[in-house]
Amino acid sequence: MNAALLRTACYDWHVAHGGKMVDFAGWEMPVQYTSIVAEHQAVRQAMGLFDVAHMGRLKFTGADAGKFLDQIVTNDILALEEGQVCYALIANQQGGVLDDVLVYRLPDFYLMVVNASNRAKIVNWVTDQRGGFRFEVEDLTVARFMLALQGPRAQHLLQPLVDFDLSSLNHHRAAIARVMGQPGLVSRTGYTGEDGFEVIVDQAGAPRLWTALADHGADDGLLPAGLGCRDTLRLEAGMPLYGHELDESIDPFTAGLGFAVKLDRGDFIGRDALRAARENANRQRRVGLVFSGKRIAREGAGVLSAGAAVGRVTSGGFSPTLNHPIAMAYVAPTVATAGTVVEVDIRGKSESAQVVRLPFYRRT
Repeated sequence: MNAALLRTACYDWHVAHGGKMVDFAGWEMPVQYTSIVAEHQAVRQAMGLFDVAHMGRLKFTGADAGKFLDQIVTNDILALEEGQVCYALIANQQGGVLDDVLVYRLPDFYLMVVNASNRAKIVNWVTDQRGGFRFEVEDLTVARFMLALQGPRAQHLLQPLVDFDLSSLNHHRAAIARVMGQPGLVSRTGYTGEDGFEVIVDQAGAPRLWTALADHGADDGLLPAGLGCRDTLRLEAGMPLYGHELDESIDPFTAGLGFAVKLDRGDFIGRDALRAARENANRQRRVGLVFSGKRIAREGAGVLSAGAAVGRVTSGGFSPTLNHPIAMAYVAPTVATAGTVVEVDIRGKSESAQVVRLPFYRRT
């Protein structure tokens, strides 16, 4: 591996336990340990433990921290209650998505979690846009560790290790807490479509926390899980991935993320362009595709109707939960209605697919 790659605090554990390490956004990260399908099923049925320390974490403090964030993201940051977490987009002046993020409002600061591949870009964007706002930003990505414990048994496993009642923490809520006696942050968030938590602690205490969860959860169905099943899980849950469903050429309304854009509040970057995008009846739509055959449509595969090109696949794979191939695609509004049958060009051969509403999977 390239010596310049960053390593998380649990790198040695991953290697010792068979993690297949890959370069992901400048970090050595485990793509899988056993098999992607086994890890995927563990998350759906019991628990999966993910190292997500590569995700960017930016801490905002100061008098204008909230006001500044309200200017650079699409959601209403000033309306957040203490302890609330919201999903938002960072848009450019043309309405294109620079990143999709989570913003936490905490007692004395705001925290923004950004995609690993976009961390440097967003840090530069914050610098470029700060103007006269009074705030400080600190990049905590390397100084802190972050894990995700996802699945229906997650609360049962994590509860003995934290100093508050996890059942009091609703979805998209966060709390400052003691985690195995050390200062930490616990949020009921995730990227899998399952219930679960994300936990941030100092680097020094990370291996002890990770090992405790892995050891105590093993008899209850927990598996360590890598980036491979993180992708299949988010695909089933219809969650966009930056660089696939999102980039600077795609606006949030085209992406089906209008719920995270609050146009009727004060001004923010990209607002006028996003208002125009919302009113554009001809914009493409992000949809799901299900296949009856076994062939898998990958990113870039063309979508056709009556022989004419009507869209393209952005993500595709085999669904371990549904037991057939699925994909997400951007298609013309004329074929975006659920139940419409289209053709997908998979390496030169046409495969029939049916348009469905997202997500493919929703937990009960």
